[in-house]
Amino acid sequence: MPIIRLATEADLRAIIQLVQRVVPLMHVAGNFQWTDSYPNEAVFREDISRQQLWVAEHAGQVRAVAALTIDQDPEYAQADWDAAELAIVTHRLAVDPAAQGLGLAAALLEQAEELARQRGLRSLRVDTNSENQATQRLFPKLGYRFAGEITLAFRPGLRFFCYEKRLD
Repeated sequence: MPIIRLATEADLRAIIQLVQRVVPLMHVAGNFQWTDSYPNEAVFREDISRQQLWVAEHAGQVRAVAALTIDQDPEYAQADWDAAELAIVTHRLAVDPAAQGLGLAAALLEQAEELARQRGLRSLRVDTNSENQATQRLFPKLGYRFAGEITLAFRPGLRFFCYEKRLD
């Protein structure tokens, strides 16, 4: 059973190393959502300072990470949901290749649900690169519905699929 907790500054090295293992595999699969320069230490440091970066530990090591925020890109207005509604939004979700298949991404998304309930929010949102087959399989399994395709100004040339889960 993974331990899900807020990330600390002490986790930064492990998080950066995890991302450095994930990005090349993303690129091999044709997914260029992340690069050598994004996400980076400054982004994760900001997530930690805002207490919105969560990690999943397995066997005593940080094996997955996700920023669970209320931050919605302006382009979210392109999706099939009420962009004005406050939601818990999952960003920067990554699982160490050596720990895939252990349910760590699902555990982090369950934490997003818990945060939404604690804050009285009824919507969970996430976007993923159109080339990310793993997340496109995962989100529907966890009750997320496809909410359309968007483009993001800060990632020109890429397409992103949006998913939303309603809590009732």
